[in-house]
Amino acid sequence: MLRSQNLQEFILRHGGGDDQFFMGARKTPRIHAEISLATETGLNDYRFDLTHLSAGDKVLVMNEAYRDSDRRKPGLARWTELSTVDKEASLPAQGNQTAKTICGLLKNCAIYQFHDTSIHSAIRLRWDISDSVRLRSDGGNLAAVLLELRENDLNRYKRIVRQIQRVLPTFQDFVLEPVAGKVELRWLGRHGDKVFGAHLTSDGSLRLFCLLTLLNLSTSRLPEVIFFDEPELGLHPHAIILVVEMLKRLSKTRQILVATQSPYMVDCFELENIIVAESKQGATSLRNLPREQYQHWLDDDYLISDIWLKTPTGEQ
Repeated sequence: MLRSQNLQEFILRHGGGDDQFFMGARKTPRIHAEISLATETGLNDYRFDLTHLSAGDKVLVMNEAYRDSDRRKPGLARWTELSTVDKEASLPAQGNQTAKTICGLLKNCAIYQFHDTSIHSAIRLRWDISDSVRLRSDGGNLAAVLLELRENDLNRYKRIVRQIQRVLPTFQDFVLEPVAGKVELRWLGRHGDKVFGAHLTSDGSLRLFCLLTLLNLSTSRLPEVIFFDEPELGLHPHAIILVVEMLKRLSKTRQILVATQSPYMVDCFELENIIVAESKQGATSLRNLPREQYQHWLDDDYLISDIWLKTPTGEQ
């Protein structure tokens, strides 16, 4: 809606408009969303509705409103209502500073999902070396990012290599050789002079390369809010612990949300950090695990994952 102003293409690529609504638009005629973004000066709020447009199976954006509540003043500011009903959000077209601030804050959120490591995935392709400022959400430009780090931030690059070696002892170093302005992901093993391309690298190793590179980038090259979708896929438990340690360190300067189904990862966090997603009558509900309710379990040497797994349909 806001980053590329291409909501309708997203809708069509994900099953069409009707599929975006719980049990279909006939069951759920409206999606209502409210987002509150806290800054040093106050709260920036944005709300909107999505409704189904049967003609073309698309989605309409309506009832948009935004406001900026100054922290120094009591109460909340009045909403600025946008009367437009359109196939794309109208907020980016507003010229005032509040709308620009909200758009900027929301655009500075990123979802990282390193699941696609198939033969045709972006990470297995040659990549333009100039695309190296931020790691893409699918890790496709990993080789370009690593090359830039090796040339301009060698200490950070070496730290990434050392961390990979902790989990993958056969790994020695990356082999990054630009050809005609492009570079592909290749690496050298410790036991011989064979250079391995991405096509000879396991899915878990490719995901590990992406995760450790991302988590070692300087904060200036990271979004303010970062979502990780099942980062544990294909990783050894030792690698999961390493990744969690880095997530915790990064969370001091960035807000991080992790969707996981890994007991190993759950046990690395405090109870207050866990939100359980449960299916109830076909719908997903979210709940915390209050410490006062579950402390006696922890006192009896239960792990947090034990509490989570007591719910058969629980999904972290």
